[in-house]
Amino acid sequence: MRSVEITIRTGSSEVVYDLTADCERFLADEGAVDGLLHVWVPHATAGLAVLETGAGSDDDLLTALARLLPRDEAWRHRHGTPGHGRDHVLPAFLPPYATVPVLAGRLALGTWQSICLVDTNVDNPVRKVRFSLLRG
Repeated sequence: MRSVEITIRTGSSEVVYDLTADCERFLADEGAVDGLLHVWVPHATAGLAVLETGAGSDDDLLTALARLLPRDEAWRHRHGTPGHGRDHVLPAFLPPYATVPVLAGRLALGTWQSICLVDTNVDNPVRKVRFSLLRG
């Protein structure tokens, strides 16, 4: 298995960051043919989602998370900015991992699907993402 870690700067606002091009670059660098790409985010306050981007779905996801997990003072976990406890609950809804088939060197995603880092933690502007390739 081959594995590399990259650094993503997500900034100081909530973001859905499209990792698909980074995934494709990793596969190309590895000369991948068939196998499984595993994407891992080693953070307690970020997750991954496979969804359409660019047509509003990424913003809709952040809106839905804000409604489901409001940034208020109701959270017991209280360090960081107000409402930061919700960021620690996020990975229970959007897991910090995704595994996608690789066929003929390409991600076997649906037509409009992208692999995205979802980061609602405005206290941490830098994230690590690990790509691991299990060859078929």
